[in-house]
Amino acid sequence: MKLLLVITAIVGIAAGGCRKATQPPVTGDAALADSADQVLFDVRYMLTQSGIKRGQMFADTMFVFGDQSRFLLRRVRANFSTETGAPNGTLRGDRGTYDMRTQILEGFGNVVVTSTDGRRLSSNHLRYTQARNEISSDSAYTMVRGADTQRGIGFISDPNLNEFRCLRSCGGSGLVPIGTLPR
Repeated sequence: MKLLLVITAIVGIAAGGCRKATQPPVTGDAALADSADQVLFDVRYMLTQSGIKRGQMFADTMFVFGDQSRFLLRRVRANFSTETGAPNGTLRGDRGTYDMRTQILEGFGNVVVTSTDGRRLSSNHLRYTQARNEISSDSAYTMVRGADTQRGIGFISDPNLNEFRCLRSCGGSGLVPIGTLPR
């Protein structure tokens, strides 16, 4: 009987020691803040190309890296403008990066571009290249214009969605007035 009690106790202790200890969740912001050159809050930055203002970039939080030339952004927003300063679309995203050397702004996570006439393009990833004043992506996107919806994978466009080109799997749906159909 004592032997059975000892064996049961040993098995119980061994089984109890095999449980995994839970670790606290790991978050990236603390590591970013530790390795960043600077951490800035409520940021506003001018996007210029050859001395011409191409827009403004905003972020709730900016982590500065690479000798103050690369930025990691939280809750990024951008207002684009034409060479004359007229509004030329907006961008919003959960996260973003900006590289001063290449002058490329990338948005990640729920990125939405809105044109001045109300068209909305949404994607999980988008790139704005200042030198060409164009937005592009190789990810899936959806563009909504009134009752019309266009979908595809990858696109190239201007920030106001005027000159839009779908790259792959292009399709969509929309309303066609009956009077415009051929007989």
